[in-house]
Amino acid sequence: MATPLCRLHCLLKRAHMLLLCLGIAYLMAGSILLLQRSSIRVAQQNLASLPPLLSLAAPPTALRTVGLGMRARSRWAVQPVSSGGAKAGRHWPSSQSLGVQHLHRRWFHNLLPDSPEQRVSLHRNSRQKGTYMGCFLHNATDRALGGTMLYDLRKMTSSLCQDTCSESGYQFAGLEYGAECHCGNRISSPRAPEEDCSLVCRGERGSPCGGVGRLSVYKVEEQLPGHRKFRNVHYRGCFKLPKNTLTTFPIYSSQPNLTTQACIETCTDKELPLAVFMKPRCFCTWTSSLFSLSQQSDSQQCAGNTAVNYTSVSTSAAPTEHDYYQVYHTPVLDSRCKERMFLPQRSSSLVALSSFPGAGNTWVRHLIELVTGYYTGSFYFDGTLYNRGFKGEKDYWKSGRSICVKTHESGQKEIEMFDSAILLIRNPYRSLIAEFNRKCAGHLGHATDSQWKSKEWPEFVSSYAPWWASHALSWLKFGRRLLVVHYEELQRALLPQLRLITDFLNISMTEERLLCAQTNQHGHFKRSGAQKPSFDPFTPDMRDMIDPFIRTVDQALQSRNFSRVPQEYLPR
Repeated sequence: MATPLCRLHCLLKRAHMLLLCLGIAYLMAGSILLLQRSSIRVAQQNLASLPPLLSLAAPPTALRTVGLGMRARSRWAVQPVSSGGAKAGRHWPSSQSLGVQHLHRRWFHNLLPDSPEQRVSLHRNSRQKGTYMGCFLHNATDRALGGTMLYDLRKMTSSLCQDTCSESGYQFAGLEYGAECHCGNRISSPRAPEEDCSLVCRGERGSPCGGVGRLSVYKVEEQLPGHRKFRNVHYRGCFKLPKNTLTTFPIYSSQPNLTTQACIETCTDKELPLAVFMKPRCFCTWTSSLFSLSQQSDSQQCAGNTAVNYTSVSTSAAPTEHDYYQVYHTPVLDSRCKERMFLPQRSSSLVALSSFPGAGNTWVRHLIELVTGYYTGSFYFDGTLYNRGFKGEKDYWKSGRSICVKTHESGQKEIEMFDSAILLIRNPYRSLIAEFNRKCAGHLGHATDSQWKSKEWPEFVSSYAPWWASHALSWLKFGRRLLVVHYEELQRALLPQLRLITDFLNISMTEERLLCAQTNQHGHFKRSGAQKPSFDPFTPDMRDMIDPFIRTVDQALQSRNFSRVPQEYLPR
């Protein structure tokens, strides 16, 4: 009798455990559905407070206790059926309905639920800066604003968008789908019903933030002439320009008291990327076969033309046969290479853009996107880069939709996952400084003197300097098909190096797009070289460690018949 009772007791125990497990699974499934319907807002708020992660294949162990965070990896990500599967770049095919666009964009951005309380009230008093102009069409055929754009999937606000557009030299700011900001100096599409722009911004409530294929457009606050503050204005040098070249420039103005600031403002308002200045004359243009930025003259020829109130320069309004002009790059992106897209057909070949951290990978990606018109992907995900327009950051790295894929990996397994690679090499001294700056102050910031003098810096060098050498050596050994590009050569001879890169990528390129890339080569993501440590951060012991690594890499390049490291790395 005892045996049947024992068996019954065990059976009841198992049934109880089974029911308990089923109950837990049911509750978990319900929780997941609830989180999905609420767009996982709580999780996103918690993620926003986490430190950024560093993208290293095998991070040096010495740095794990230093507090220098790690970038997020995405190699395990599920391949998304994202907004680029049936479209190219940001343009929706005309055959797709607005409803299908909404579904794609909603999945891609993981944005707002459709509950009525999260829609903007269309009858309210706006308390935002600037002037609200209304709701406008913004799709493949009707582009409301044609200037630059940025994304912020966590904290986009109308004020952030307006400030960004104003500092980039634009008069109008438009918000789309709650997280995208577009800039421009003219509205070029018809109005849309106001209810089409009823989505809220990710970072605020109470102001319209566009819709699907719709922009909520604001006119930014006007500033007095000469007082506008621009970001990303670069001095390109002094150029000797003949009169017949000047006559081809589309915009010309002449004023007795003209200043460089006024000339830059004029060209920015005309949405032209180059301001050509010699008091009292101002020309606005872009690069062409007649005007190349690689033909600079001695800067002393323009020395008298730098002061804002300089009066000794000839004030003759008519150009002479040959004059020397200062050339500035305005915040405006040259429209000839602005549009980008994912590859129209998925590629079966994976091309890596491999480099040691701090070697200029982001800058080269910017150049490749300009000259090819296709997005570059990434083995990792960097939200800051995505917000700055690198849309390939959010695409699965094996999707085959990107022209090449950024990686810092240096293991044999990771290298052999790629069919070919562009190996970008930079002076290790410069790379180490750049990566330490990024770790301490972000992509565009600089480490402080106290950080350079801290114990973190020597630990960083001792761990990362060997990795600089092992990264290059591993790709030279295991890479299947390589193009070696030296960062310094790319700086010195931009156009020839870009031709080599596009040939390696098997992409046909127009001369116009190449010149456009030259015009916009700095982009909006290049750290200023003005702020440097007040002392040499490399000690003699550090140099004794790094110099042999340079010689080793140089010998490996020479043995594989690649160009050797530039002379400036190490005198020989």
